[in-house]
Amino acid sequence: MQQKVGFFEKAFGFLFTSSDPEAIKRKNLKRIAKEITRQRFKWYKPSSGEALPQMGKFFYEIYSTIGGAQNILSNANTSAVLKTIVIEDFFSESQKKIREDLAEENLKERAQKENTNKLELQVRKELEAFQRDFNPEKIKQIDHIYSQIEAFSNFVLFDYYFMLKKFDSTLPERNFSYTPKYDVIRGEYILDDLKDFAAVAFALPLNADWKRIFSIIKNYKGVEPAAMNRWGKITRTLNEVRKSNILTMIIQHIDKNPDEQIKPATANSRIVDAYISNLRTKTESCLRQIIQTTRTSKSSELINQLFGSAPLNPLKNYTEARNEDFRRKGIAGFKHLDEMNYLSAFLAIYLKKDISTITDLCLVRGKWALQEESVSFSNSFHALMDISGQLAEFDDALSEDAPKGAKLKSLLMRQEHDREAKSQLNTNLKDVNNSALSMLTNATQNLIIIGKNLRAILGDYEAQPHKLITNWKEIESAADSNIREMLINTYKKIYAFVMLMQLYLKGGA
Repeated sequence: MQQKVGFFEKAFGFLFTSSDPEAIKRKNLKRIAKEITRQRFKWYKPSSGEALPQMGKFFYEIYSTIGGAQNILSNANTSAVLKTIVIEDFFSESQKKIREDLAEENLKERAQKENTNKLELQVRKELEAFQRDFNPEKIKQIDHIYSQIEAFSNFVLFDYYFMLKKFDSTLPERNFSYTPKYDVIRGEYILDDLKDFAAVAFALPLNADWKRIFSIIKNYKGVEPAAMNRWGKITRTLNEVRKSNILTMIIQHIDKNPDEQIKPATANSRIVDAYISNLRTKTESCLRQIIQTTRTSKSSELINQLFGSAPLNPLKNYTEARNEDFRRKGIAGFKHLDEMNYLSAFLAIYLKKDISTITDLCLVRGKWALQEESVSFSNSFHALMDISGQLAEFDDALSEDAPKGAKLKSLLMRQEHDREAKSQLNTNLKDVNNSALSMLTNATQNLIIIGKNLRAILGDYEAQPHKLITNWKEIESAADSNIREMLINTYKKIYAFVMLMQLYLKGGA
């Protein structure tokens, strides 16, 4: 009877083990152990839990192939240079041309030859064309190959030396003429190393275009990361390792966790958008600096041509000194100081002398074949005279003794503690600056008209017969100096001033 009880206990016990988690675990580990022993990779002995010399040999083969690349790829995954090289490897011919044209030295050269406003517009168009050439398929290819390089870099930078020292404690670092001596070691000593290696090895794209990747890395550091034939052998072996699942099974057995799975350290970077954004930002910043330098240089030349080295008599109230009061409070203040001072000086020196003299001779004394052809000249001259008066009134109105100037001062004092006062101050300053800009624009446009008329008058003076003005002899007798020289010199001054204003007025006049 006792025997029968024992028999039934064993029978029922056997049946119930199928639902016992520990029993299932042991059974699965036993199955994994059998599978490991059947594999051709003799890396691990399940019965003793030991890693064998063949495993060390496998890792040393990888280490000796790519160990030299660890230095050149040490900062690869954070390198902006490498990202740029990858992207440039996909440039179309038009993108290469645009990128070259946008280089700083070429932008400087272009700024010397082209109108700066036109150059800004052209650069904007070039950036847009450059970006359009990155179609979705090209972006996908670029990001894909960079992610592959990133995965390769992670694989290369695995600490093979640290792991191999556990197999051979005398192993020298990166001395590949040394012949290692591999000891049998406990599996748990390298468990973490195996997990880390599996994460980077399983993420490695074995079917990647390695010729292109190695070429990109060579452009990055000047040397290839490994001999292509040896690397090809490594990828073939890794492919067999993956298919066999040997690495996962060894990790599962050492860790006594038959359900453990390796999570690949996948790389999935997006680099094109950041590159384009950075290129746009750098180009626009560089262009602004170049344009500012060019404008400063050109404006200095034009200012000297117009006014010489003598100091100008600035406006009395629309001034830098008044502007400091605004800036100390964080307010933009007056925006057209230089231009308004140049306009004030030009009108004082040339409008009331040279231009007035020419106007008196050609419009008052001159007899025009068709009177309507003199109308634009006359209108623009009188418009400039009006602007001269408006400018003086504009400046006087900003005096602290005048209502507008006093209001600005009062609002400035209150604005730090009164939101409404700050809003009113900004509105009033905007009106002041808009008035200044309007005078500058109108004056420049009218000077352009006068300049065109002077060219036409000069052409008529030099022509035979005269078709525009019919009494040149009478005008010559009334003039204090040579008519031709007066026309040319006045035209040059007007042209220089218009050029100066176009450096300041966005889009030209």
